[in-house]
Amino acid sequence: MKVPFSPPRIDEHTVEAVAEVLRSGWITTGPKTKQFEHDLATYCGVERVLCLNSATAGLELMLRWFGVGPGDEVIVPAYTYCATANVVVHCGAKPVMVDVGADFNMSPEALRAAITERTKAVMPVDIGGWPCDYDAIRKVLNDDKVKSMFKPAGEHQEKLGRILLLSDAAHSFGAEYKGRKAGTLADVSVFSFHAVKNLTAAEGGAIAFSLPEVFKSEEIYRYLAIMSLHGQTKDALAKTSGSEWRYDVIDAGYKCNMTDIQAAIGALELKRYDETLARRKQIFEQYRDVFGKKNWAIIPPFEEDGVRSSFHVFLLRIKDVNEEIRDAIIKRIIEQQVFVNVHFTPLPLLTVYRERGYKMADYPVAYEQFKSEISLPVYFDLTDEAIQRVTDVVVEAVEHCIVKVG
Repeated sequence: MKVPFSPPRIDEHTVEAVAEVLRSGWITTGPKTKQFEHDLATYCGVERVLCLNSATAGLELMLRWFGVGPGDEVIVPAYTYCATANVVVHCGAKPVMVDVGADFNMSPEALRAAITERTKAVMPVDIGGWPCDYDAIRKVLNDDKVKSMFKPAGEHQEKLGRILLLSDAAHSFGAEYKGRKAGTLADVSVFSFHAVKNLTAAEGGAIAFSLPEVFKSEEIYRYLAIMSLHGQTKDALAKTSGSEWRYDVIDAGYKCNMTDIQAAIGALELKRYDETLARRKQIFEQYRDVFGKKNWAIIPPFEEDGVRSSFHVFLLRIKDVNEEIRDAIIKRIIEQQVFVNVHFTPLPLLTVYRERGYKMADYPVAYEQFKSEISLPVYFDLTDEAIQRVTDVVVEAVEHCIVKVG
């Protein structure tokens, strides 16, 4: 039996949702996107959500809105996908990497030690869908000593009066932290709707605003919507909704809007998202029930102490192995047509950041997590039979490689 890693949920309902948009004659940003934004905001419990073509675009738009630029620093975890740091580089600022904890997420202690007068934003990442310790992170950012170090530049930084908490929530749509949903846990949270995500729109992302009341979410939404369309003050929908064609361009913006075709897929997935989360939780539990009995396995946290994952990636770790053994295990698994992955190669190991002077030795926990991690298949249509196949193959591969090395 071949078991793919993470195919999207595509069925006749998906096909019909897209066909409906195609038949409507309106395929770019329009009524479907606007309704999807409204429904996302309702789900998360925030005033406003802006949909875009990717989470990456959302992160960069927010950094630029906050005035992050050359000479500034943004703190990111060393254990994340490159997009988290790339957007900082795009803005001309410096990514400051910090180590993570045993849950793969940013260490609040490492965060505190990395803050300087140049720090303008912190970007924690909810790896695998498990929320970071946002209370601990907020405690650091609201510390009087830390706030006194903040040197605001520009209107938005002056108004906030502290470091911006910008959550890379690409993995965690639907996760919960102490009674609050992802989207409300930081000043701003950015989701991904990429093809492999729990809630997909084929591609896409969204910004959820949860800033202090001194900011007006509607104003920020309108400004960023303009900036996602080259800085143009009227989108195609607005142009066709009235008699006035004239528009202006207020800044050199970007082209990163979401289309109604994408929104149609996303809206369908949102309607059945509770069902999606329930099935993904069952898969996590079945993996836990098998691997929890193995003395070589480390199970990722996914529901404890008022925190619940979005069940996006099952980050299985193998005790006391190095990269070579881990890779041998993966090779043996894939040879049996069970497809697994690794989330992620830490930033300091990537050429782009290694050549910028970042050293993996400075982030020992991140490396320890990485060298032993294997991501297992998790998706809605994964059958119990396929789960059994995955667990059988993984157990055989691990125990073969461990015995062989031993």
